[in-house]
Amino acid sequence: MPRSSDLPDCFYQSQPIIISPNRPTPKHSLYLSNLDDQKFLRFSIKYLYLFRKSTSLDGLKYSLSRALVDYYPLAGRLRTSSEDEQKLEIDCNGEGAVFAEAFMDCTADDFLEVSSRPNRSWRKLLYRIEAHSFCDIPPLIVQVTSLRCGGMILCTAINHCLCDGVGTSQFLHAWAHITANPNWDPPIVPFHSRHVLKPRNPPHIPFDHPGFTRIATGKDHLNQNQYLQPLVPTSSTFTPSHILELKRQCTPSLKCTTFEVLASHTWRAWVKALDLSPSLDVKLLFSVNVRKRLKPELPQGYYGNGFVLGCAESTAKEVASANLHSGVKLVQQAKSALTDDYVKSMIDLLEDKTVRTDLSATLVISQWSKLGLEDLDFGEGKPLEMGPLLSDIYCLFLPVIGHFDATRVLLSVPERAADKFEYYMNDFSYI
Repeated sequence: MPRSSDLPDCFYQSQPIIISPNRPTPKHSLYLSNLDDQKFLRFSIKYLYLFRKSTSLDGLKYSLSRALVDYYPLAGRLRTSSEDEQKLEIDCNGEGAVFAEAFMDCTADDFLEVSSRPNRSWRKLLYRIEAHSFCDIPPLIVQVTSLRCGGMILCTAINHCLCDGVGTSQFLHAWAHITANPNWDPPIVPFHSRHVLKPRNPPHIPFDHPGFTRIATGKDHLNQNQYLQPLVPTSSTFTPSHILELKRQCTPSLKCTTFEVLASHTWRAWVKALDLSPSLDVKLLFSVNVRKRLKPELPQGYYGNGFVLGCAESTAKEVASANLHSGVKLVQQAKSALTDDYVKSMIDLLEDKTVRTDLSATLVISQWSKLGLEDLDFGEGKPLEMGPLLSDIYCLFLPVIGHFDATRVLLSVPERAADKFEYYMNDFSYI
């Protein structure tokens, strides 16, 4: 393998194949909720797994065909609703998932040496579908890349309109369970219907929702690109002792979780590194699982988008200069606002298709570190490494393989700000 962090090319001996459910599945249109159908989520979640030992390719294909019987919407195709051209739905037609096989002339240890942060050469680890639109891309794409050492890299692209992080983890564990235990059914039965999150008629929106903004129809809203390009990935790992050191700055007057203290710390580092105007209003958006916050709770096995974004907001000056206690308090207040009534108000708000997630001067954090993604086992052992295939403008809190209580923070920032951001991430002084 070359000394650079770029990976060698993948060699494909054949074209990708389509894996369809191995038994007949229901044929119908699946309604997507307003949480599923946000413009903000019209992309695929791309996971990368590195395994020391390969799993049989035939076994993976067969088990995937079985998993797609239970998770048959992932074998369907997205389409525009006939009733509303701005609304998406799933045509559950059983067409199937894309499965590609490749070989790369490197070892698992070679990959581990360059795995601290993604780079653009990793894109070759997932087969690229040429498509005219987002709807033309199959909801599930898989590539298994065999390595010289006998290991493998598994990459998946799962459409975010169908699943959130909890849902993708649930599906991947079902697939792995069937692979390793072909005679046993997966432990969780998937719940498909999204009607449990239908908006009210008429809509009732008694709350302000600062994480959203309205735009003129047909215009984009990603004006944050004026200061977020070009981007380079940064990676910071926080051990339990690091996290305890941060929490001590809040106690005893304020008890806080690891997520709350790391989210506040990352937001402050991001604001300071970008050197934003002191008077600029800045926001922190972060994913919160609301499955158990709703009344009634979402059914067990619900794998659609069951999260909303909490929103903390302040000025750049206040975020950069405040102590950690103040930042954590803002995060906690944003979390506590996400009651059943508030979430239902948000769902009703999203009936207005001019409403978009406000990404201007905003840091978005998604937590992957408590989803069990790192425990995936197809029968040959858990992964040596897991994370995103790509790093983008969203900040990810990732698990650290072999260190249950540690968290890796991955975020791409402007190249000019990368060194400063990593410096502030490692600076625990708030005096």
